[in-house]
Amino acid sequence: MSTILIAGATGLVGRMALAKALDDPRVTQVVALTRTPGSSHPKLVNPIVDYEALPPEADWWRCDAVICALGTTRAKAGSAEAFCRVDHDYPLMVATHARAHGAKAFALVSAIGADAGSRLLYNRTKGEVEASIGALDYPSYTIVRPGLIGGQRDDFRPMERVSDAILTVLGPVLPRQWRISPAANIAAALIEAALAARPGRHVVSAAQLA
Repeated sequence: MSTILIAGATGLVGRMALAKALDDPRVTQVVALTRTPGSSHPKLVNPIVDYEALPPEADWWRCDAVICALGTTRAKAGSAEAFCRVDHDYPLMVATHARAHGAKAFALVSAIGADAGSRLLYNRTKGEVEASIGALDYPSYTIVRPGLIGGQRDDFRPMERVSDAILTVLGPVLPRQWRISPAANIAAALIEAALAARPGRHVVSAAQLA
């Protein structure tokens, strides 16, 4: 039986991961970090947090595994610096505090094309956060790299809507790695990685998520 901590539990993938974790009989408790209160559940602990001031000694950091689905876009964040805070610094802080309190497994939502040496801000930031968390020496570390994430978001992202429509039509003839990655498949991969906690570093590719 496991305690799972989820960061980013109000986003598209995070919401699905939270629902799956709460329904999974292998999970004893779910700690969902959110900025505003969520719904109640007998298994759920819901700390209300400010990611700019996470309390390093809070008892709720004690967990078996962490799922991190934090992420934004440069446009929504407002600047490159703000984007890097959300997609690199916040996940790294969560990973650092949870590891210090004994977490053994970490499952991260990254992206296809993640590369710390890329000239593209998005790909570079994803590659950098993969490496930064990897340096924390989690016994089990799984990186999930989806392509375009499919599902109904709360916020409107016009370019993603256009891309989604195109990829839906072309999906059957595209290589698997370029097809839409359904949010439910990503969430399922995260839950299994957190609970299985296989030793070492593992990558779940977009082709595996299609």
